[in-house]
Amino acid sequence: MTTAFITHDDCGLHNMGPEHPESPIRLIAIRKVLEKTGLMQELERIQSVHVLPEQIQLAHAHLHQKRLEMKLPEHGVVYTDDDTALCPDSLHAASLAAGSAILAVNRVIAGKAQNAFCAVRPPGHHAEHNNPMGFCFYNNAAIAAMHALQQPDIQRVAIFDFDVHQGNGTVDIFKDKPEVMVCSTFQHPFYPERYSDIVRDHIINCPMDAHSDGLVFRKLVESKWLPAIQAHKPDMIIISAGFDAHHEDPMADIKLDEEDYRWVTQFLMDAAKTYSKNRIVSILEGGYNPVSLAFSVQAHIEVLSGH
Repeated sequence: MTTAFITHDDCGLHNMGPEHPESPIRLIAIRKVLEKTGLMQELERIQSVHVLPEQIQLAHAHLHQKRLEMKLPEHGVVYTDDDTALCPDSLHAASLAAGSAILAVNRVIAGKAQNAFCAVRPPGHHAEHNNPMGFCFYNNAAIAAMHALQQPDIQRVAIFDFDVHQGNGTVDIFKDKPEVMVCSTFQHPFYPERYSDIVRDHIINCPMDAHSDGLVFRKLVESKWLPAIQAHKPDMIIISAGFDAHHEDPMADIKLDEEDYRWVTQFLMDAAKTYSKNRIVSILEGGYNPVSLAFSVQAHIEVLSGH
């Protein structure tokens, strides 16, 4: 079996303007690096599918999608908050992003792929149960986790989020669902400044001071994530794979590099081998320097695919 690489050109149609950091260029840069290195040819490339309304409602309020559709402009952009804008094709792209996560779960559980990476946008981990925010409309990782729990042999899921921003939306959705553990490393104090102090046994927040480096990150993962995994014993692992904690990323002040992403991916691969029958679905979140994003994704996928 190979690693599935799930994406769609239409994810590039979501465009919040030429100056916005969450740009279509992000996916173009990833594809170029994977193709130039030859790694793309070793992956099973699969085209995204649309998410169904009832699948969105696994993680979001019943009217969440309808409210977004009512705000969708016929032209230009309409802001849902200070950072997040809808253009005419935004929900089309968001539907493909969430549908990719569903497709990835299905293929991995069915044994058709050893694991999967969803190269999609818009990202999802800031989207709360009833609130789009932080460039996010549908919480792709949360939808994937809830869909996984509907499958017969999946009783517990773990979501691991190494984006530089805390996945407040994922925490909001699962704060009272202990069958889904959420582990998150993030710069603090920093956006989104929500749920960073929540106390739950299955919510493992790992804040890092600005300018923390890879050593700090690795120690946190080993000291906080490892015992949490051992206690939770997830049947499936989902990764909210944000790469904006890279030292070259303009959005924050954490100092990770490609080797740190390679290391944490191997850490999660080892955990999946022990507890989750190797079942991993990884979904792109942040990463706003196209060059460092592309090379970080390359390192991540190299580990997922056994290179």
